[in-house]
Amino acid sequence: MCSHHGRGHYAVFLQMLGEMGLTTSHPGHDKGFREEIMAGRWAVAVAVAFLAVAVGLFLIPSPIDPEPYIFEGPPPSLEGPLAVNTRLQRGRQLFAGQLRGPESFTADQDGNLYTGTVDGKLWRIHQDTLTFITQMGQNIPECGSSMDYEPVCGRPHGVRLDGSGQLIVADSYLGLFRVDPRNGEKALLLSNKQGCDGIPFAFLNGLELSRNGTIFFTDSSSRWGRRHVKLEVIETNHLGRLLSYEPETGRVQTLLDSLYMPNGIALSPDEDFIMMAETSIGRILRYWLKGPQAGTKDILMSNMPGYPDNIRLSDRGTFLVGITTIRFRGRVMPPFLDLIGPYPAVKRFMTKLVPLSLYNMLLPKYGLVLELGPNAEVLDSLHDPNGTLTWAISDVFQHGGRYYLGSTDLPFLPVLEQWS
Repeated sequence: MCSHHGRGHYAVFLQMLGEMGLTTSHPGHDKGFREEIMAGRWAVAVAVAFLAVAVGLFLIPSPIDPEPYIFEGPPPSLEGPLAVNTRLQRGRQLFAGQLRGPESFTADQDGNLYTGTVDGKLWRIHQDTLTFITQMGQNIPECGSSMDYEPVCGRPHGVRLDGSGQLIVADSYLGLFRVDPRNGEKALLLSNKQGCDGIPFAFLNGLELSRNGTIFFTDSSSRWGRRHVKLEVIETNHLGRLLSYEPETGRVQTLLDSLYMPNGIALSPDEDFIMMAETSIGRILRYWLKGPQAGTKDILMSNMPGYPDNIRLSDRGTFLVGITTIRFRGRVMPPFLDLIGPYPAVKRFMTKLVPLSLYNMLLPKYGLVLELGPNAEVLDSLHDPNGTLTWAISDVFQHGGRYYLGSTDLPFLPVLEQWS
């Protein structure tokens, strides 16, 4: 009875739908009708799920707190001294697979070159031989396998030799060190925890020594460490500082603050000013040490064709700048940071949605080095448009007729035998 009664009501229901023009007498219609109902339910379920995910992403706090930043305009045209060439391809790669991320260099009078790598190690290079000096942090097997181990293993960035033949090293996570290059003995001069003016260091980066022994250095951010450098760049904050340290007295002081990811620094030949890169906004500043403008800064170069890293003085008295990522006009899309710069909400959403490792896909393999005059006028440029020799250049160090090209992560050391 129950089964028959149900079929009777279903027949009446179909008749009513037919009178409304919503069904036909086709024997397969009731099956199609059920499929339409199921498809509708599925669409609703998908929409609800999508909405739940969107709400969830919106409610998840963003790791960054960006402010809008608008670049002055499109980057300069590649003409004149910026004209595209292939001169940067005329080199060779040394120590492939043995050196990963030789960031910065210094050299002694005996022809030895010194550099640090992503695994926290310091190295000596003599001609084409490589010798381990010391580990900046703990020497564990995981060093170099992931940036997550860098706070433990250390990450040497700026490296210089002082007047007594000792290495001065700015380790991004650990602080300023003096290292004996003969036996690797380390002495901590200034720790990141100590910092300056009550603010710990988070990202020690650039380093320079004056002839009287003063150590100038940059802390790229008081918020983000080196392993979160992509968040630092996307956030485009101004939490960096230029500082000085007097080894004799232990005095540390802030020379400039509120800087946009201050990076490489170089003293002028007369040591009357410091030239400094603000990487995240493609800008170069000058900070005066002597003369009537001492203690003040001015902008030498902005709206650059790329994001500058280290700055080094050449034998010609010019400044050599490694470009870590290019920023060119006329590409399919505007430069990435130009595109998202004015929109903090977009930056917040992206850092919640996109893993940091995927941002590397946005970085073109294009090598670029600039030669600048004392007022940051572009004198010359070397290009590697296809990344044949190298790209993401962090340092350009001239020594013994060669030019050593640093990087933050590449597993080799590119060398040019001559400039032109």
